[in-house]
Amino acid sequence: MPMPPSPTYTLRPIEPRDDATVASIIRTVMPEFGASGPGFAIHDAEVDTMCVVYRMPRSAYFVVDVNGVVVGGGGIAPLAGGDGSTCELRKMYFLPSARGIGAGRALLDLCLATAKQLGFTRCYLETLNSMTQARRLYEAAGFARLDGACGATGHFSCDAWYAKAL
Repeated sequence: MPMPPSPTYTLRPIEPRDDATVASIIRTVMPEFGASGPGFAIHDAEVDTMCVVYRMPRSAYFVVDVNGVVVGGGGIAPLAGGDGSTCELRKMYFLPSARGIGAGRALLDLCLATAKQLGFTRCYLETLNSMTQARRLYEAAGFARLDGACGATGHFSCDAWYAKAL
């Protein structure tokens, strides 16, 4: 029996109409991996106003659109408390329907290319050891594991940290 075709997706900058959907994705996906308590991005004030926040200088957020439905997203911004040359990969989450279609790697590559265009020389990220698929993606893209957190993100509950030179 032939396999059904994988859905096609589009990566595009976030728009105001996407804010509620992206917030819902973040609030749906994070608890799936045990990331709902204090010290996780789910509680960041920006979750409800992503479009505004990522219009700040040296910031960008992109969504994954499958047939007109936003199913994931991710972005970059300067690392809070960082040195100005380091950006942070932020709020990259996908609904189950968006996993395994290649959108994660494409979005990661777009974020890294954007970070480089914006003058960053290093990209940092925080995640959880329980997010094994995400960690495999980051490692395949050349991110190296760090011994501890960088910057001042406030995400003290994360237990895996990575960085990559751009």
